[in-house]
Amino acid sequence: MLSGIANSSSVVQTLQAARFYCEPAQNAFCPAVPGSQDAAARRKGRLASKSGQSYDAEVGNLAERAALAAEEHLSAALPRRWNHVQAVGRKAMRLGVLAADGSDVLAAAGWLHDIGYAPDIADTGFHALDGARWLLKHGFGKRLAGLVANHSCASYEAEERGLGGVLSAEFPLERSATSDALWYADMTTGPDGQDLTVEERLSEIRERYGPEDLVTRFWEKAEPALMEAIRRTEVRMARQPM
Repeated sequence: MLSGIANSSSVVQTLQAARFYCEPAQNAFCPAVPGSQDAAARRKGRLASKSGQSYDAEVGNLAERAALAAEEHLSAALPRRWNHVQAVGRKAMRLGVLAADGSDVLAAAGWLHDIGYAPDIADTGFHALDGARWLLKHGFGKRLAGLVANHSCASYEAEERGLGGVLSAEFPLERSATSDALWYADMTTGPDGQDLTVEERLSEIRERYGPEDLVTRFWEKAEPALMEAIRRTEVRMARQPM
């Protein structure tokens, strides 16, 4: 299993650590790392817009912009969620070699998949949809927003919430190696950033939410689709030296 755990609260340190998981030939799939904490702070000041303006697409690459946005909205407000997101982001970066059509967008989706939980972003209470809408508003692009909107069987949760039609109309489901890898990165990473098997992750979710919760209910229906995506990714990983 790919290691994705990240303990640092600094996104710069997280991005630096992620590079150790990339072989030299795969560095094209890893985000550039700022040269210093001060440089990162200056970049973050330009990228992170609390006034509602779009994040600057010309500063930093997509994965770096995504990581900084996630840090801004999650690290202080939801530190445990931020631990999970850092690990998923790193794992998605490492899996970029599987996504020939979207290594950069896969890494960005890993960092941003749970941004809809942020208190200043949450709207409907359905984090996948709230996060995707926020991404579009802030200039992150339709494909990235769609991957976030539909990550990890979110369409099943949308149905449980009465939002299935809304989600599919705004963000059609992408079926690709990129989306499969995002689901893998998320669903093999625990709430504290630890590596888990998908079976362990589903068990942890059911225990954490309880048998009557909407989340537990939707996973009863969604598990077969998830397992298919996980297995497809494992086959691709076996064929591609990581």
